Amino acid sequence: MKDADLKHLKVLYQELVDLREDIILQGNEIISRWSENVENQDTLYSIQNLAYYMAFRKNDLRALQSKLQRYGLSSLGRLESRVIENLDTILVSIANILASDTSFKYPSKESFYRGQQILEKNTDCIIGPQPADRYSRIMVTLPTQAATDKYLIHSLIQNGTDVVRINCAHDDSVIWKKMIDNVKKANESLNKNCKIAMDIAGPKIRTNRLLTTLKDVKINTGDLLFLTGEQYLTDFYSIPLVVDCTVPEIVKHIKVNDPVHIDDGHIKGIVEEVKPEGVIIRITHCFRQGGVRLKCERGLNFPKLDYKTDILTEKDRADLDFVCQHADIIGISFVKDNQDIQEIQDEINARLHPKRKNDVSLMIKIETLEIIDVLPSVILKAMTQNKICVMIARGDLAIEVGYERLSELQEEIQWICEAAHIPVIWATQVLENLVKTGIPTRAEMSDITLGSKSECIMLNKGDYLNDAVILLNDVLARFSKHQYKKDPKLRALGIAGNMWNK
Repeated sequence: MKDADLKHLKVLYQELVDLREDIILQGNEIISRWSENVENQDTLYSIQNLAYYMAFRKNDLRALQSKLQRYGLSSLGRLESRVIENLDTILVSIANILASDTSFKYPSKESFYRGQQILEKNTDCIIGPQPADRYSRIMVTLPTQAATDKYLIHSLIQNGTDVVRINCAHDDSVIWKKMIDNVKKANESLNKNCKIAMDIAGPKIRTNRLLTTLKDVKINTGDLLFLTGEQYLTDFYSIPLVVDCTVPEIVKHIKVNDPVHIDDGHIKGIVEEVKPEGVIIRITHCFRQGGVRLKCERGLNFPKLDYKTDILTEKDRADLDFVCQHADIIGISFVKDNQDIQEIQDEINARLHPKRKNDVSLMIKIETLEIIDVLPSVILKAMTQNKICVMIARGDLAIEVGYERLSELQEEIQWICEAAHIPVIWATQVLENLVKTGIPTRAEMSDITLGSKSECIMLNKGDYLNDAVILLNDVLARFSKHQYKKDPKLRALGIAGNMWNK
């Protein structure tokens, strides 16, 4: 090796030593705040690794990454589950090249892969055992008909569904109980252990009543919509379509020029005027030419509105009485901060039978702008008391943060969760065209490969749900042979198999 290279490696070695010391110093400040009452050794290790990862990622490491790559040493981009162990491995390798003494040692195989094994153990426990031929599990949102159609649930589980999801924003406890009974019967018949996830609705703002003089409740670009929080109106300003919402007090906080998104952004508008009874909205975008039919129970988002609603509604508290008896996973919607997590944990833990406390997990849905800024802290808060997983709820999240930021943020969320050894569910509009029409789009097929880096992918309800499960099961099995998380497995390429044939 040339003298210049040796000199460069010595400088690089010291740069890594300084980085490691800085990471441990900053990370230990976080660890001391969160690990005091934690007894589980795996959880303690996960807290440590997440703390070190966040300290590590405060730095811009692109130049360092480039320097390491030159010597075939770079693996900084794959250290999420094992920060210090990965750095130690690189340091020992450089010292060996330099033939110099070092106080660092190669981690044992057990310690090097400990984080990955904790993540896999958490995933098995929370989402269900890993299928034989794929890494990512499949979650399916049940339609109402699953309460009466026993064959539907049986076929979904038989075709590869690992978790069924019941959305408590719809139906009621009578219907939910029938769904759950059908899942248990199918599990017994098929010798499966399909988990049951139940999402409490949370403070989701939705359209409630539609009041209109129109024969066809379609809305198009340029139309006016009156949004009110009042139960009774004295004046709706001659606007033919009036809508009230499920969180009426929020209307009083809306201002002129605030953006309004309806039905996951399929309809967009801007507030033109504020009136005593509500706000007048000018529709600026509809996803379909000719207009979109407006319906009740469609989501309303106000991306620029700074207003914090209570994390649990009265309906949620009533639903939790049922959910805590029957769910394996309890989904929490619209979490914004640690205060929300504490309130939810208090409510859930007060209802759980002592024998069930170790069997029930929390699913934190990432769908607000506020939680993005405090996600590591929220994860730490939750994991010190409960087994948790995270859902990337891309519908509301995209509206909250902007579509242009979604692809970046969904990757960062996965990295942070891997550092905490927390399983991730990839959700919203996965294979949506296939589920609804029977034909997938090319973009949907590519989306699956992105989602396969998560521990679970969720499908929503539709007429072709079973077809989507079969296809997703097949694609995930194929892709699992090629990649795990960010690590390519380097299976032989099928595409070049005949290259040497004349």
